[in-house]
Amino acid sequence: MDSSHSSSGEIHLFVGPMFAGKTTSLLRRIKSEVDNGRNVAMLKSSKDNRYAVDSVVTHDGIKFPCWALPDLMLFKDKFGHEAYQKLDVIGIDEAQFFEDLYDFCCKAADEDGKIVVVAGLDGDYLRRSFGSVLHIIPIADTVTKLTARCELCGKRAFFTLRKTEEKQTELIGGADLYMPVCRQHYVNGQVVVESTKSVLESQKVKSDFLLEEATVA
Repeated sequence: MDSSHSSSGEIHLFVGPMFAGKTTSLLRRIKSEVDNGRNVAMLKSSKDNRYAVDSVVTHDGIKFPCWALPDLMLFKDKFGHEAYQKLDVIGIDEAQFFEDLYDFCCKAADEDGKIVVVAGLDGDYLRRSFGSVLHIIPIADTVTKLTARCELCGKRAFFTLRKTEEKQTELIGGADLYMPVCRQHYVNGQVVVESTKSVLESQKVKSDFLLEEATVA
């Protein structure tokens, strides 16, 4: 155990669907810790390279430098043991992609005295548990369930609807692949997906027709 930390650590968890502000809440907490003079490090999965490889980025473009890793347990060696001992706070974004999330959080908080702030999806597009995020609820000091706005009606959105027909659980993307929806529109999701496909196909046909006309002219 790291003797430089006289108090035990903490674990704080932000969960919710896509576009609920999880990363924004995480960065707000991390920046607050920085303002209070604490040493922080931000981690994210190397699988998530949507906006930047070496930064955590919100959907509206706010950035914070980070370490992109395939596994959390690699962090201490890569960061350096001496530097790790001086850390007060560790932020983890897109936590659902880390299989070793539970073990890392236990060690960081219980043994090393770190404050660990975690953000991740609690469910996948089928509303099933995603990765190990829900596994850390029993060891968390606080759990905050965030909601988005339903893209179809404006009500509170608790779920993530996939717009495409791909079936794999891990399909990384943004608004091009997913939308936040309320319960009613999740249940009717297949109709929405089909309607979206019809609109896109109609737009493509119209575009092809106009292009063909332009070519003939």
